[in-house]
Amino acid sequence: MAENELAARLARRQNIIEGKEAAPAENIEPKCNQVDQSNEEKSTTDSADNELAQKLKRQGNINEGTEEAAVNSTKVFNPNTEFKEFTLKQLREFKAMFKKYDTGKDGFIDLLELKYMMEKLQAPQTHLGLKGMIKEVDEDYDGKISYREFLLIFRKASLGELEIDGLKQLAELSEIDVGQEGVGGAKNFFEAKVNKLNEGSKFEKEILEEREERKKQDEEKKARKAAFKEKANLFK
Repeated sequence: MAENELAARLARRQNIIEGKEAAPAENIEPKCNQVDQSNEEKSTTDSADNELAQKLKRQGNINEGTEEAAVNSTKVFNPNTEFKEFTLKQLREFKAMFKKYDTGKDGFIDLLELKYMMEKLQAPQTHLGLKGMIKEVDEDYDGKISYREFLLIFRKASLGELEIDGLKQLAELSEIDVGQEGVGGAKNFFEAKVNKLNEGSKFEKEILEEREERKKQDEEKKARKAAFKEKANLFK
């Protein structure tokens, strides 16, 4: 049985060599497919090499002091003390705006949420434009904007340091109502805010003003109650 099978294979091989029989089909990829696969693997390898090179270069810059280390976005920070150029009211409004567009409620604005924000502000951006916006303030290189990084947009805007047009539009078109916040006829929102109060005492002043306002409201409430009781006693 084995001898017959071997003889049949030898005969078939001879027929294939002489062209009397077609060779059996094998799972051999066409040459062009092999080239495409090779190119794809090369492209993937090159991309990984470039990413590694960028990370090594960044680490080298950090070690040399020419670049700041990434900021941990999960670290709790106090915006009142870190962003003293903004008033308490502004910070509340910035926070409300951030939460409005953080539709995933994860404490970050990712690329899709930023896209939605810019569309709502009537300033839609391209995919590359959105990535550029995130990159300019993305201190921890996680590809999204934390609340702290969101505040950096407005800090840079106030200092005229924004480079990406999309971020400039975001700062200018924000829904924060600044119509009654101008100081001395200043046209620029951020200039008006910076000039409004002395940096060292503005928070204390605002807190005192809020306390005085609450105290005044409480006194008015007590006066109304006393007047009501007095009138009620007249009918007894």
